[in-house]
Amino acid sequence: MTERPFSISGELTEAGHRLIQRVYYEDTDFSGLVYHARYLHFLERGRTDYLRCLGVEQRELVSADEEGLVFVVHRMEIDFKSPARMDDVLTILTHTERAGGAKMVLNQQIRSGETLLIAAKVIIAVINAKGRPRRLPETLAAKFLEGSRPL
Repeated sequence: MTERPFSISGELTEAGHRLIQRVYYEDTDFSGLVYHARYLHFLERGRTDYLRCLGVEQRELVSADEEGLVFVVHRMEIDFKSPARMDDVLTILTHTERAGGAKMVLNQQIRSGETLLIAAKVIIAVINAKGRPRRLPETLAAKFLEGSRPL
C-alpha cells in the first residue's frame, strides 16, 4: 500500500473537500463543550483550505485583473445538531452546490466520527476589489463544480 503524504490543507474527495481538525482547550467554554462561535472558525478553515486545494489563491485573485475578485460571506445558515468536546477530532466537509453569476453556494458539515455536529449552508458573494458585485469567471466556477457531489 502506498502511503499518501498528509496535507495540513486537507484533501479533495469525490464529494468536495475534507479537512481534519482537533478541538483544543481554546475552542471550548466553561462547560468543556465547543463554544458556538468557534464552529465559524472551523467552517472558515474548511472553505479556505478547499480553495487552496483547488489551486485558487485568494491573494492573487485580488490583483489578477484590473477589477480584482474577492469572496465574502453574504449569508450563512447553521444547524447545531450535537456538541463537540475538547480533544475530539473533527472532519470538516465542504461541497459546492452552485457556482455562477455573482455568487456561490457551499454546503458544509462538521462531523465527529459518524456523528453530524453542524450542517451549514454558506452563500458567498463575488465582488471586485472596490466591493461591487462581479461575475465569477466561468473557468473558476467550473473548478468549484468539478466533481462536487452533495454531502
